Amino acid sequence: MTPPAAAFWAIAEPLLERPGVERSTMMGHECLRAGGAFVGMADGSGRLIVKLPAERVEELILAGDAEEFAPAGRVFREWAQLPVVDEPRWRGLLEEALAFAAGPTRPGQPPG
Repeated sequence: MTPPAAAFWAIAEPLLERPGVERSTMMGHECLRAGGAFVGMADGSGRLIVKLPAERVEELILAGDAEEFAPAGRVFREWAQLPVVDEPRWRGLLEEALAFAAGPTRPGQPPG
């Protein structure tokens, strides 16, 4: 089985060729950013953490496919964590996250 960080970067590395997509850090982990907005990362425990619209995160959680992302007990409504390495699923969710990052800024919220 591929280690989570390696699985993440196997998917994310080709995305770095797109304009505005870059490597960065978030919470001490290497992550993917697009246009300055955080997109996703694999954390130290092997979960994919990805930024999506709050409605999509809720949908994934209700389906049992994801869990809330709540570091230090604070829930981030636009972030989901997936506890199992599933490369095709991760690829699709990173594509969704890139599309979300590229979308229009929501009123009253800064990008990223």
